Amino acid sequence: MNQALPKVIGLDLSLTCTGVAGEGWTDIIRPRAGLRGHPRLAFIVEKVADHIGGADLVVIEGPSFGGGVAHRHEDLAGLRVMVRHACWRRGIPYAVVPPSCRALYATGKGSGSKGAVRDAVRERYGIECDGPGRYDQADAYVLLAMGLHHKGWPLAVVPDTHRRGLDGCQWPDTEGIAA
Repeated sequence: MNQALPKVIGLDLSLTCTGVAGEGWTDIIRPRAGLRGHPRLAFIVEKVADHIGGADLVVIEGPSFGGGVAHRHEDLAGLRVMVRHACWRRGIPYAVVPPSCRALYATGKGSGSKGAVRDAVRERYGIECDGPGRYDQADAYVLLAMGLHHKGWPLAVVPDTHRRGLDGCQWPDTEGIAA
């Protein structure tokens, strides 16, 4: 009997354009202009919840400690915690992947550019990420691919140099919560 492919969802969380991916598809979650604070967080978490139902694993991009996000840090950190809590409440294991590990898995370099990640998603998986949110979609697809690979279901052959990206991630323990 063939075992079914696990349902893994990749999430590149953002306050303005969250990338979401499952095997063979991508989507974005974009709050309407002017939505801020708690209403924006609630909107994003509700839309994420629509996508993660029945998932075997959710893979979330962790924080980036680069410049340019200081003014949004608290709300974005809150969003990450709220999404992890939504997973926990539903009994869905989740993993946290540093941006450098996502880039390494996609491109072979931890500093791989957004464009290089998008190109890798097109070339390796045949998934086109275009229009608004194209980089968010591509990042989410790599996170999905990493989660499936971690669970023993790689979507494509990934060079050893890229596979090292799996090593720096917080994968769920036996209770389903990332450390």
